[in-house]
Amino acid sequence: MLENSTILITGGTGSFGNTFVPMTLAKYNPKKVIIFSRDEMKQWEMAKKFQGDDRVRFFIGDVRDKDRLYRALDGVDYVVHAAATKIVPTAEYNPFECVKTNINGAMNLIDACIDKGIKRVVALSTDKASSPINLYGATKLASDKLFVAGNSYAGGHDTRFSVVRYGNVMGSRGSVIPFFMSIKGKGALPITDDRMTRFMITLEQGVDLVWHAFEDMEGGEIYVKKIPSMKVTNLARAISPESKQEIVGIRPGEKLHEQMIGEEDAAFTYEYPEHYKILPSINNWGTSKERIKDGKRVPEGFYYTSDNNSEWMSTDELNAWIDANTDSIGKV
Repeated sequence: MLENSTILITGGTGSFGNTFVPMTLAKYNPKKVIIFSRDEMKQWEMAKKFQGDDRVRFFIGDVRDKDRLYRALDGVDYVVHAAATKIVPTAEYNPFECVKTNINGAMNLIDACIDKGIKRVVALSTDKASSPINLYGATKLASDKLFVAGNSYAGGHDTRFSVVRYGNVMGSRGSVIPFFMSIKGKGALPITDDRMTRFMITLEQGVDLVWHAFEDMEGGEIYVKKIPSMKVTNLARAISPESKQEIVGIRPGEKLHEQMIGEEDAAFTYEYPEHYKILPSINNWGTSKERIKDGKRVPEGFYYTSDNNSEWMSTDELNAWIDANTDSIGKV
């Protein structure tokens, strides 16, 4: 599907984009990949990695600017929407800015993609969008709803939208693994709560899920990757077994356990070997055979949270991943 196509990724200089671009170039050989973002320095640094590859282009712009999106989307076939304001405490203290990017930006992109005849759009979401308690999660829930409803909003146009949702991205900039590694041996590791659990996913798994969504989507699906959980205390122990752990309390807007599928979604959720799919409750799409395909309906009352997960990552598994990815942790 992506072969010889033109793909645009918003927020493309972030952790996801730095993994998606080389993986997609290698697997699909697209005609062009456009990195759309507002940070010129990050684009400058990223461009060095693809020097001499004419397939990779860079476009300065902000999803808050609809006119700029219209220009960037000219001739584009597929879009990955990765742009977001996503640091939880930052969003709590700067709510207007979070709303402008995560909600208004989503609306701008949906409008522009429909008008420019984009074939398919996959938006990245987060476990924090399920039963949100912080502003970041609330804005991403609103964004998810916008992209799902965008399939109706498109009317007779052929543009289709879907969403992928996953948890803590291992080793990405600003995540807990590089943070703990940076202060290893410098005193106690700060733990917000010793009961806390998180979902764990690699960037490569996230890219695979986006590829699957492009191939599988009819429009309106939310794809949820099956991934392991880990206690934050075990994660800290794996990184620095000799360090003491200091309980510092939960930060503003932080959850004890993360959730990717709520009990209220069970009526529209189907299970597959490597993921779940939440179908839309609108327009009878939740019973659409084209969307369900070979999925099995989850039982009534089902929910998917980081503390009730059937799959757990061991300290040995985490350490093996760290050993294999030391050079890239915290750099993308």
